[in-house]
Order: sequence, then structure tokens, then C-alpha cells
Amino acid sequence: MKALFEAVPLGLTPLRVSRLGVGTTAIGGLYSPTSASSAEETLQAAWDTGVRFFDSAPQYGNGMAEQRLGAFLQGKPRDEYVVCTKVGRLLRVPDIPVADGYYKGTPPERPVFDFSYDGVMKSVEESLVRLGLGRIDVLHIHDPDNHYPQAIDGAYKALDRLRADGTIGAVGAGMNQSHMLAEFARNGDFDCFLLAGRYTLLEQGALTELLPLCVQKNISIIIGGVYNSGILANPSAGAKFNYEDADRAQIARALMLENVCLSHGVSLKAAAVQFPLAHPAVASVLTGPRTPAEMLENAELFRTPIPSALWRDLKAQGLIAADAPTA
Repeated sequence: MKALFEAVPLGLTPLRVSRLGVGTTAIGGLYSPTSASSAEETLQAAWDTGVRFFDSAPQYGNGMAEQRLGAFLQGKPRDEYVVCTKVGRLLRVPDIPVADGYYKGTPPERPVFDFSYDGVMKSVEESLVRLGLGRIDVLHIHDPDNHYPQAIDGAYKALDRLRADGTIGAVGAGMNQSHMLAEFARNGDFDCFLLAGRYTLLEQGALTELLPLCVQKNISIIIGGVYNSGILANPSAGAKFNYEDADRAQIARALMLENVCLSHGVSLKAAAVQFPLAHPAVASVLTGPRTPAEMLENAELFRTPIPSALWRDLKAQGLIAADAPTA
């Protein structure tokens, strides 16, 4: 296993990212409110442990995650960290107040899909204001599942231009599915992808098409959702999978994974955090701590030694793909 905060290249760009990064959904109030002071303390814990790779999006907390991340980074040496955010959603105040089913304690703005060239340029301007930064290192096209033509013809062209003129360092796309990311890889010049939930201990669907294609094209993968929304952190009744309540079969499979891990003296969470990094396409894994204690725990999970016999047993029992690379 490579060192926790070793800086590795992001695609063929000059950017280098730590193997462990921080996502900002939780400090944006995912599922429950989070205070500004708690967010700052969590980000400080990440910084103190050596994290220099941060991922956000306008949607996370309806702008609040970007604001909190940017406030924290003020005064930090700009060349010491890499910031990702996303395009495809503009934040606007609706005529009639609309509750957010996922983010709590947020500003009144709500996301409106816009993958057009002009919409993306506007999104970048607004993210820079919320972040309070002079530049963004990586921009991802965010969840264009039902908007592929507009995303490739509008958003991608905007990001390609921003990369060409040096405004951003890398062009990416972030999704909870791998098939469309493979389409992007074939039809555009991408530096990286953020893949959430589709290459984890619980499912390895990206192993067949997307990941080999990324190796071939030197596209780095950033893995999000290593706990599959929570089920791999605590496989029990009420656990989340893909942002929804997990069903019995998913919980049962997660418990089987946990039993194998425990038989080797390793927590399920440690195996979940480390598993994706063995694939040569994967540059970094994101976790989304809500508190400083969670951040410190994630760093410790990342450092936990995992015997190769654990991976062999998971494969022997058919719980992970036989051809999945393991450390």
C-alpha cells in the first residue's frame, strides 16, 4: 500500500493529489445539519493530518460546502492543495420555497440543471465567488445522467476551453455510474473522473469497461462513496446504499464482507477505504468526514495493515471480483 499522503499525478496533468482526499458533502449538511465551526474543525483535522486534496460542488449544501471549504482555505499556501468542484447545476432561489431531501440547514438556493456552455461559464464564476479563490484546479461535469448530449456538446467544450487557456488544470466528470463515464472517455479528452459508489467492496461494475479504458487513456480515477452511502460503515437495518435505504440482500452481503474482514482482524471500513487504491487507474480515494474524530478515524483506517490473505478469502468466497487488483 502506498503512503497515506504520497502525491501522485492526476492523469497527465502537472497536478498531484494525495492518495486520501476529503469530500465535502457532510460539512454541507448531508442528511443532518452541520455547524460552520464543526466544518472548520473537521477541515483543520484533515489539513493537520496532511490532506491536501479537497472535493466540493455547488449542490453540496446548496453552496454551503463550497463557502465553508473556501473560508477554511483562505491564507493556506495556494500551491499546497488541489481543489475540485463541479458544473452542471446553477443555484437559484425558487419562486416557492422547496425543501431539500438530502441537505439540511442550507441556504434558500436550490440547484437547477444547466449543462450548456454559457451555463457552465456562469457556474464557474459563481463557484469562484463562493470559494473565494482565484482559481479552481479541477472541474467535473456533475451527474449528467439524463443530459449527455448537452454535457458533451456544451459543458465539455466550456471546460476544454478553460483548460486550454490555463484557467483550470484538469477536466473531469463525476457520476454514480460508470457507463456514461466510459462514453466521455471515448468522446472527449478527459484528465480524470470521480466515480462514486461503483468500485467498492460491495460492487465492482466499473472493473469491466471503465477502469481498463482509463488505464489505456491515462485518465485518473478518484473514488468516492467507498462506504456505498454508509452500508459498508455499518451494515445493519436502516443503513443507506446509494443514498437510499439498503435492502436485505445488500445488508446480508455487507455482513458477509464484514465477517471475512473480522476473521483477519481488520475492520470492514479499513478494507473498504483501501480496496480501490490497488487498481492502477485509481489515484485517490475520498472520504466525507462530518467531525474531526471521523477524519482522524479515516486516516487511521487508511494506515491499517491488511493481510493479502483477506483479499484472497474475499475472492475465494465470490465476494469481490476474481480479477480485481488487490495489494
